Amino acid sequence: MKKVEIKVEGMHCEGCSKRLTKVLNNVEGVNNAEVSLENKLANIEYDETIAKIEDFYETIEDAGFEVAK
Repeated sequence: MKKVEIKVEGMHCEGCSKRLTKVLNNVEGVNNAEVSLENKLANIEYDETIAKIEDFYETIEDAGFEVAK
């Protein structure tokens, strides 16, 4: 398992972070994802043979948020 921390912009409430957590946990290969509204971070533990970081960037943007690079 590999871990990545991604900075996320555009979350305004706890509902945003909960929805994004749910969406990221549904990505194939993700073992666990937790999104912090306060820290504006998505912490994702995943199987790197199944998922790539680019998958998470796309998922975050498709959910209506921005990846801060």
